[in-house]
Amino acid sequence: MTTAVAAPFRFFSLRVARTRRLGPSLVRVTFCGDDLHAFDSLGRDQSLSLFLPHPGRPEPVVPLDLGDGWWQAWRELPDGVRAVMRSYTLRSFRREPGELDIDFVLHTPAGPASRWASRATAGDRVLLLGPVIADNRAVRFRPPEDADLVVLWGDESAVPAATASLESLPAGVRVRAFLEVPHAGDIQDVRTEADAEITWLVRHDGAPMAVDAVRAARLPSAQRPYVWIAGESGQVKALRRYFVQERGVDRRRITFVGYWRRGMTEEQLRGAE
Repeated sequence: MTTAVAAPFRFFSLRVARTRRLGPSLVRVTFCGDDLHAFDSLGRDQSLSLFLPHPGRPEPVVPLDLGDGWWQAWRELPDGVRAVMRSYTLRSFRREPGELDIDFVLHTPAGPASRWASRATAGDRVLLLGPVIADNRAVRFRPPEDADLVVLWGDESAVPAATASLESLPAGVRVRAFLEVPHAGDIQDVRTEADAEITWLVRHDGAPMAVDAVRAARLPSAQRPYVWIAGESGQVKALRRYFVQERGVDRRRITFVGYWRRGMTEEQLRGAE
């Protein structure tokens, strides 16, 4: 089942192919679908909208038959029926055999998406609102061609986007990355051709976080750095201020994305925007 939404995006009807635990806090869900041949993306930090079944329902309820009117109709569905929508980033896409991976953060107390991912089994059905044009506006990681240093920071919600972005960088690009996770078991091997130094910050072990960790780091000198920051909104804002005010980075060369806000659900966060 598909429908046009707003080019270059459309709905894809997917099912779970398999799952794999990446660590105490992360699980990778691999999806497949008959129409994934139409999916296209540059990868990196590609943003997606995932619609999950309301607990107790076999598949997500989204009124796709209403065409462009689906959004308002979906919002007006009863709470016990309406599909749960969450924003995620694409971890990887394989055109052959037609699979894509999304990494989910598992946390306590579990929200609806975390709970779904922890119980997902082969055949479970979801809807995905994703791109059909590779270079689309939902890809934000875009280092300028003249960048002589790329700096990344992300918490566990941004690790999939950060690692995918690191893997996309070619040889010769200097990179300094800071990735924050709850447990040492969440640390991953990252394969990249770039000249990358990756620092994993483990909150469970009392490592300095966010601004403190970056401030303590000795960054390579650079005339034209590019900075990408994603994760909890409060940390992201603090880091952006730090890079602009203390490091003197041109704010136009900083990409910053708040994936979540402490103490707020995604529904509350969307209502506050």
